[in-house]
This record gives sequence, structure tokens and C-alpha cells, in this order.
Amino acid sequence: MRKLFSIILIIVFWVSNSAFLSKQSDTVKSEIEKAAEKVLKKQILAEADWAMQQAPITVTASYCVRSAGGKHDFFSEADYFWPDPKNPDGPYIDRDGMTNPDNFVAHRKAMIRFSKIIGALASAYKITGDEKYVKQAVVHLKAWFIDTETLMNPNLQYAQAVKGKFTGRNYGIIDSIHLMEVAQGVIVMESSKTMDAETTAGVKKWFAEYTDWLMTSKPGIQEKLTKNNHSTCWAMQVASFAKLCNNQAVLDSMRMRYKTVLLPDQMATDGSFPLEMSRTKPYGYSIFNLDAMTMLCQILSTPQDNLWDFETPDGKSIKKGIGYLYPFVADKSKWTLKPDVMYWDNWPVAQPFLLFGANSCNKNEWFLTWKKLDHDPQVEEVIRNLPIRHPLLWM
Repeated sequence: MRKLFSIILIIVFWVSNSAFLSKQSDTVKSEIEKAAEKVLKKQILAEADWAMQQAPITVTASYCVRSAGGKHDFFSEADYFWPDPKNPDGPYIDRDGMTNPDNFVAHRKAMIRFSKIIGALASAYKITGDEKYVKQAVVHLKAWFIDTETLMNPNLQYAQAVKGKFTGRNYGIIDSIHLMEVAQGVIVMESSKTMDAETTAGVKKWFAEYTDWLMTSKPGIQEKLTKNNHSTCWAMQVASFAKLCNNQAVLDSMRMRYKTVLLPDQMATDGSFPLEMSRTKPYGYSIFNLDAMTMLCQILSTPQDNLWDFETPDGKSIKKGIGYLYPFVADKSKWTLKPDVMYWDNWPVAQPFLLFGANSCNKNEWFLTWKKLDHDPQVEEVIRNLPIRHPLLWM
């Protein structure tokens, strides 16, 4: 009897101690989140108030005669292609880094607007618990993914077309990074009383079909096999959408891809990204790729396989990547290469890698830098390359 009593005491102590340590860990982990919520709460609620007044605008609201697809197909034109001065009516020519303002981008803008609406509503719901935000989000989710009159087809077959050359390109897949916060917003809201099972199932069905297209279609496979930020963003999207659909096999494969392909092939041993540094906008592209790799770590890490702690045999890691770029973000005047050919003055903003890196690596200086940067950029090119604008959804 005494022996049994001793065993019970040991078990009670172990459970209590484990609970205490877990609570301690949660408290430590949540300090950055609490501070971030304090920084962002006013902005989130203001954005949510705006989102509550918005009607859905999907891809069916506008159409470009140059699209080879139908009214339900997402269409965009490649940013850096322009009319040829020597042949104005002929195929467009490439001017890397120089955005053509006359290209069709209405669908891209509609998707970014959708992301902003769902991101704001889901964030407001997360911090207030008010079901009205979910009710409004459902209206937009149904319009984009379920309503047969207004839905978008689950592919990007006609994205980033080039006049006279391509009806669509694999590089256009990067346009749908703005669906990531839609998917994450659904994860945050799906347990609410207002998110009905039919809507949740319909949204997950759409994302499952889109994920399958990303992984099996010719453009999807081509994008996967690119060498720079495009392949990072392909994996980031697949991971995000697989998380919503609870596709563990895909999540496992993306975790392995990060460790064996993306990180070792794209990062130099000093933490830089040579393929981004060689572009005409090395500063902006380096930031963009680091944000994307950071989000892979944030989405894919598990207690058993924490990508924040992963390091290649030659010392490459997400921590080294942040450590390399951080001084140039904290003080851009230290940048050692030429300024970007466009939008040099618009970077950096409140980059996700600063916040999530601070939270995971216990770096308060990274958080303080994130805190003082712009949390509500208005420049379209910056927004286009900043898919994570509602970080509380991911914490």
C-alpha cells in the first residue's frame, strides 16, 4: 500500500511538473505574440471594420481579352515584359526588374484584396472572439470557392502570360501566395460557431484540388524545379494549403524539401542568397526569399522536427539567413550592393522574418526592429511581395 502511495505521489509530481514546465514554455513563447498583438490590435480592428463593409470581388468581375482562359480562370501578365520598340505590335520583350504598368493585374488585385479581407476578419476574430467577423468571411469564401457563378477555378494555368509568347507561365504561380492567409484564416475560424461545415468542406475541397494541380501539372512541376524564390514560394504555398487540408504526407515532403533542396541549394554558407543577390533588385528579392523560407519554418515545424533548429552539415540555417540580412534591414545604409532598380526606397517594411525569427530565436532586437517598421504598406509592389500581412494568424 505504501509503495502504491509513493508511486501515485511520483506520478502526481511528474504530471504537475510537466504541466508547469509546459505552462512556462507557453508563457515564454507567447510574450512576443502578446507584444505583437499590442502593436497590431488597433490596425487589425480598423481593417476588420473596413472588411465588414466590403462585398466580394472575384475573378469573374473582370476579364481581359488577351486571356486564353474563361471568366472563372485567374489571369495575369508578366510584370517585366514590355512592347518591343522595334516591333510594337509583336511579342513583348523582357526588362528584368522593370514593372510594366499597362499589364493586366485586375485578378491579382482582387486576390490581394480577398487576402486582406479574410486576414483582417480572421485576425479580429482571433483577438476578440466576435462571430460577426466569421459571418462576413463566409460570404467571401463562398464567392471565391463555392458559388458556381463567381468561383475561381483551382489552377493558375493562365497566370503571368506574355503577349505573343506564352498564354501562361509557371512563374505566375507566385501570384497565389496571397491565398495563404485565406487558408490560414480558415484554420483560425473553422472551429467557430458561425463557420458552417458545408463552407469549410467546400473551401478545403478547393484547396485540395489546387494543391494537387500545383504538385502534378506541368506549370506546377516547372515552378517546383526553379532555382530561386519561385521554388521557395511554391513550397510555401503547398505547405500552407496542405496544412489547411491536414495532408500530412505533403507536409512531410515539404519539410524534407526545405532541408534537402531549398536551404542547401539557395543559401550560401554566410547566410546570403546568391541567386537573389545577382538580380537587378537584390535587396528586395533577398528579403522576399528570406520571408518565404521563414514561413516554411513557421508552417512546417513540429516538436519532433523543428526547422528553426535545423542546420545543414555545412552550417546553413534559417537563423544564419536572418543573421546575415538583419543588419541591412536594421540599417539599409550598410547594404553593400547597388540599390535595387525599382522600389529601393520602399523596403524594408515590417518583414515576417523579423517577428517570427524573434519569437523562435528569442531575439528581442529583431522584434524591436519589426515593431518600428511600416505595418501597413501602401505601395502595390511591396504588398505583392508581402503575402504575410496578418502575422497573428500564424502564431
